Amino acid sequence: MSMRLGDLAAVLEVRLEGDADRTIIGVATLRGANPQHLGFLSNPRYRRDLAGSAAGAVLLRDGSDCPHEFAGARLWAQDPYLAFARASRMLHPLSSVEPGVHPSAVVDVRASIDPSAAVAPHVVIGAGAVIAAGVSIGSGCHIGAGVHIGSGTRLHPRVVVYDECSIGERCILHSGAVIGADGFGLAFNGSAWEHIPQIGRVIIGNDVDVGANTTIDRGALEDTVIEDGVKLDNQIQIGHNCVIGAHTAVAGCVGIAGSTRIGANCRIGGASMISGHLEIAAGTEIAGGTAITRSIREAGVYASVFPFMPFAQWRRNAAQLRHLDELARRVRALTGDAPSQDPDE
Repeated sequence: MSMRLGDLAAVLEVRLEGDADRTIIGVATLRGANPQHLGFLSNPRYRRDLAGSAAGAVLLRDGSDCPHEFAGARLWAQDPYLAFARASRMLHPLSSVEPGVHPSAVVDVRASIDPSAAVAPHVVIGAGAVIAAGVSIGSGCHIGAGVHIGSGTRLHPRVVVYDECSIGERCILHSGAVIGADGFGLAFNGSAWEHIPQIGRVIIGNDVDVGANTTIDRGALEDTVIEDGVKLDNQIQIGHNCVIGAHTAVAGCVGIAGSTRIGANCRIGGASMISGHLEIAAGTEIAGGTAITRSIREAGVYASVFPFMPFAQWRRNAAQLRHLDELARRVRALTGDAPSQDPDE
């Protein structure tokens, strides 16, 4: 898609300095752009790439300066990265799909599919499923009985949605996502594990993104809930009965154990581990690789990752950890302090 630069600036509500009639066909990095591309600068570390960029226009932060060597137009924005995201969606829209059900799809006669929906080859749709207007279901998806998929939602190939789960409007589910598999519910009888039926559902709100190979388990008794605007990266595991608050963003390879409730507008870094039956306050930020083993009652930024270092230095430090408890006892003996009874202190 192409746009006149002046029209793009008007839609983005940014101030244009330069040729309003220039045609922009897409977005690109400062290094990779050509005169028909829009670039952006939000991170100062890439400022050195701006002077020599061939971009036809660049998004810059209000109040910053621009090297005189840059020959293209300037678009001044309060948040250039946000403006870039919006421009990218306009210039690179999702590909359109033809409505209709492919002849190879297997659709139960009791399912309801809006005529404007698109169902690709080899899709299976179960009894009582409801597929709303403008939904796109990629090849090889399995939609269980009683599933509801809201208008404008797109499922990429090989998504699995188990029975009775619900997905809201304008969601995007990437390949390999599994919605509604059994949670890890087991009871030990003294010699073996016995399965506990997982009779809850997964309820996904509107405008939710689910990354490739991310799995969201159904609830044991109550539903697992993903609220509006949540963004989930690839390869995330969300256990049964969890609630993820609105507009929370979770990076890749995070594991969230069952019955944990995460508040709205949280940010969780990649490869973090969150134990079960916890509560995380709204607005909390968790650094990548952090292990959360108790509830966070007050919003803030939390981390538990030990900084990396050369291996030989790490081995020396690790060896000292063996003596940490002994050293603490000696310090208490010298100071007269009583040992804490709280294992978290």
